[in-house]
Amino acid sequence: MTASRPTALVVGASRTLGLGIAAEYLRLGWDVIGTVRGVRPTGLHELRDASPEGRLTVESLEMTDPDQIAALRDRLAGRTLDLLFVNAAIARGDLPIGEVPTDMFTEVMVTNALSPMRVVETLRPLVAPAGTIGVMSSDQGSVANNTRGGQDLYRASKSALNQLMRCHAARHAGDGRTLLLMDPGWVRTDLGGPGAELSVEESVPGVVATIEHHRGARGLRFVDHLGQVVPW
Repeated sequence: MTASRPTALVVGASRTLGLGIAAEYLRLGWDVIGTVRGVRPTGLHELRDASPEGRLTVESLEMTDPDQIAALRDRLAGRTLDLLFVNAAIARGDLPIGEVPTDMFTEVMVTNALSPMRVVETLRPLVAPAGTIGVMSSDQGSVANNTRGGQDLYRASKSALNQLMRCHAARHAGDGRTLLLMDPGWVRTDLGGPGAELSVEESVPGVVATIEHHRGARGLRFVDHLGQVVPW
């Protein structure tokens, strides 16, 4: 890798939004490290094979396994990240909260809130002192914007993620890094569904432009792909 190029680590980059973000940073001239689950070929592997040699590195990570997060940190020891971006979420249907089984509640909360924060906490030392740490959130994590209800568990998991990022920001109040919670908009992915307003290609450039707009600005912000502030 060439030291003069900035480096982004995109966690959860095998497809859709994560893959799009990895591709956009490559287009902007960055070196990119992207993570996938398991060893099966993904869109990220195809992107790597189509990219100039050494520009894109694929790492394996099951984000819900703390040992794998620690192992990734050890493999990347000595590298400096200008951006750490964590992209991961699942949904398990639209059940009223009283009908949600305990194991489903645990799975969604661990995947959508606890695991991204474990990644942030574990890999934070690799991020440059003036670098950026971003996490994919959602407008559905906004308490203020929830006027219609529905998607109880998914909403709760994203609200929990937002709160945990605020805890992280408060704990590191003197830190020079930029912290971002990103709402990509309603995107046509497996999660967003076929009726969503935006394609991945429409959302990603805005997500990346917003991340770059805030680069160097200390503290935590909750913003969308248009650069607008999302109410907590």
